[in-house]
Amino acid sequence: MSYTVSFCPGSSNGSKRMEDRHRQGSNLARTRAPLHKALGLLILLGSVLGSTSWAQDWVRTGTSLGIEKVRLAVPNFKPSTSDPQNAALLKTFNDAFWNDLDNSGVVELVSKSFYPLQVPGQPAEVTFNLWSAPPPNAAMLAFGNLGAAAGKLTVQGWVYDVKNIGSPQVLGKQYADVATDASARLIAHKFADEIILRLGGGIPGIAESTIYFVSDRSGHKEIWVMDYDGSNQRQITHLGSISLSPRISPDGSRLAFSSLTKTGWDIMMYSIDLNRLVSFPRFGGTNLSPAWSPDGTRIALSSSRTGESEIYICDANGADLHRMTTGKGPDVSPVWNRKTGAQMAFVSGSTGLPQVYTMEADGTNQQRVTDQGYAVSPNWSPSGQFLTLAWTRKYGPGDPGSSDIYLMDIASKQWVQLTHDGGRNDFPSWAPDGRHIVFQSSRSGKQEIWMMLADGTKLHQLTFTGSNSQPNWSWK
Repeated sequence: MSYTVSFCPGSSNGSKRMEDRHRQGSNLARTRAPLHKALGLLILLGSVLGSTSWAQDWVRTGTSLGIEKVRLAVPNFKPSTSDPQNAALLKTFNDAFWNDLDNSGVVELVSKSFYPLQVPGQPAEVTFNLWSAPPPNAAMLAFGNLGAAAGKLTVQGWVYDVKNIGSPQVLGKQYADVATDASARLIAHKFADEIILRLGGGIPGIAESTIYFVSDRSGHKEIWVMDYDGSNQRQITHLGSISLSPRISPDGSRLAFSSLTKTGWDIMMYSIDLNRLVSFPRFGGTNLSPAWSPDGTRIALSSSRTGESEIYICDANGADLHRMTTGKGPDVSPVWNRKTGAQMAFVSGSTGLPQVYTMEADGTNQQRVTDQGYAVSPNWSPSGQFLTLAWTRKYGPGDPGSSDIYLMDIASKQWVQLTHDGGRNDFPSWAPDGRHIVFQSSRSGKQEIWMMLADGTKLHQLTFTGSNSQPNWSWK
């Protein structure tokens, strides 16, 4: 991920500039290099892309967003008991369930204005032709009931193929938990994920995943976490300093991040299981942007312990630290190929303005991916096929270029722009399903977290309080 680094052509002070900028808590998107204009075209492209719609077609294919969407009707679940809690619990469940399916990118929800008056809560109440014929014209129907009794919540849900009267049931589930708002929301997420798994080509849904991020709403930049849809936002760290770049481990048990301590910028480790900080070595210099290997055994980071910021790798406990890059200029923001663990992407200022590079996990075969403007914040998709990055393609005096999120196919070196002139957009992070991307943006007037599908559609805001940045999506 990107950081406030001042990349100056021909300068050997990039690392010191990075330290100074970080101590000021400034944002990389606002850091301006000396008056310099990157020359040349993107070497890796080779030829000009065709139409935008064509470019988005290969994105949709690679992210499984190109599958034919199932037309799904989702009437509100019905109460199964007379408990006074039902009304509030039903609203929580129905709202979360609808939003999960609507955000999934794999179904087309039938507008509720087309629904018949007779809404089923049990299989015996389904009248097939009312749902399969116009105006609903649904292919599938998700329905069920919810009821509280003696402090216990029970939800029954079904998915029917309403065009197949002979054998309609696709899915049937029953859930039980304590009768709380949080439980109703969790059950909605679980059932939605089951449906997405069945109807979305066998790829698990993300409704139970979480997003870690940086927020200043407590008065200091601390690490926070929220549900994937922006609900249940809560503070993780309470260090009273500046903490940046949260990175959750693949198994979800540990959170690595960088924090400004009495001795400088250090990598910190927080145990989610123990709910507290655990020991991690201090390497000296400025240590930033930790990144987990897919198997959770190694951590990559940038460190200026020997002078210039370079990429290092260590074991998950901080042992066996060794250097991976030795190039001119600062190297920062490492990220692993999440599928193979055999390659890494990173940002380097070795040629002047920051550009994105890839290399093998042992530091060999370094290749420049971008060759224009100001490119930072690489993030590798779960499939290993794509890189997302924040890219100001026109950068320099007289170039009012914006920082937007781009997606690049690693093999073909084709790219497509996902955001368009909506403030400064940075720090993209992939959802575990490979269909969604979360990022920070100033498009609302201040820095907040936003989410979109990987083709740039279904854009919506997740945070609204304080300034929020640097999101990191959980691995599952």
